[in-house]
Amino acid sequence: MKTLNVELGKRSYPIFIGSGLLENPELVSEFLYKSRAVVVTNSLVAPLYLEKIKIFLGSHYDSSVILPDGEQYKNLDSVGLIYEHLLRGKYDRKTILIALGGGVVGDITGFAAATFQRGIRFIQIPTTILSLVDSSVGGKTGVNHYLGKNMIGSFHQPQCVIADMSVLNTLPKREIRAGFAEVLKYGLIGNVEFFDWLISNTQALLGLDSELLCETVHICCSAKAEVVSADEKESGKRALLNLGHTFGHAIETATGYGKLLHGEAVAIGMVMAADLSRRLGMLDSSVALEIRNALETEFGFTITPPASITAKDYIDLMRSDKKAEQGKIKFILLEAIGCAVITQDVDEKALRETLTCGNRLCM
Repeated sequence: MKTLNVELGKRSYPIFIGSGLLENPELVSEFLYKSRAVVVTNSLVAPLYLEKIKIFLGSHYDSSVILPDGEQYKNLDSVGLIYEHLLRGKYDRKTILIALGGGVVGDITGFAAATFQRGIRFIQIPTTILSLVDSSVGGKTGVNHYLGKNMIGSFHQPQCVIADMSVLNTLPKREIRAGFAEVLKYGLIGNVEFFDWLISNTQALLGLDSELLCETVHICCSAKAEVVSADEKESGKRALLNLGHTFGHAIETATGYGKLLHGEAVAIGMVMAADLSRRLGMLDSSVALEIRNALETEFGFTITPPASITAKDYIDLMRSDKKAEQGKIKFILLEAIGCAVITQDVDEKALRETLTCGNRLCM
């Protein structure tokens, strides 16, 4: 087992990384002291791991909330189901929520924890690659609105993160692939050696090689922990972690939540960001094409943007994005693999070309 710490003063917390961690209740015993634990999970994960988590939590386990599965349920209605359960059960401020699931469950549970009785504690137990390497760490919680993704939320840090590789053995292949979009992001924004290592080990990683996965999660979580410790509430460099997300969130909102997995939309968004970087003269064309090939050929993503979304649709949605400032869209672009920049100074003609070029991205 490896342990990382997210350093945030009194709100610091550990990330435990390894295989078989859910066999070791001692990992969470200090966080459960005199607490009633309520597990929040979904209809897909519950049959697989809820009984195991009950044993893991021991006498602290009190009840569970099982939400419907899917991004389309990441909304205030699902948060309301948690509130109702907690209120009917007479739960108090010492209650601790356990988020058992992927990024959707983690975000919903974290937001419920942030707002129930003005804030209670929660623990993240991620069950997807995407949530292991990204969404379970950093304290971003929230839900979607039909007008924009993650527009309702709060920063609320977990007590700890249990990153157990063994839960990935039941993950569908589509979810496995989608998670690697967020993994590749870490290489693109700040670690070219990691990016090259991922390309060299693509098949073993997609095949869930345990040793390589542990190393991957450790590298990604180390990078995110460092960024979050320096910029918890995204006033500066933490925005770099949004490479591909400005485009990707617009795609998810325009197509309807759940049609594309988050990682699939981010993969398209990263190719669009590389294409825009090329059109602005920031990124060499051969490097933009290398990024496209890594996502499309090596990892098997479909990287053509949905044809139904117009340039106006993109721009309207991106101007409403929570990262925009006074209507100006904030872009994360690339100068090289391993070197990302934040900018709002983007030529509109180049942007519209990226938004309308479809399968000619980076070509």
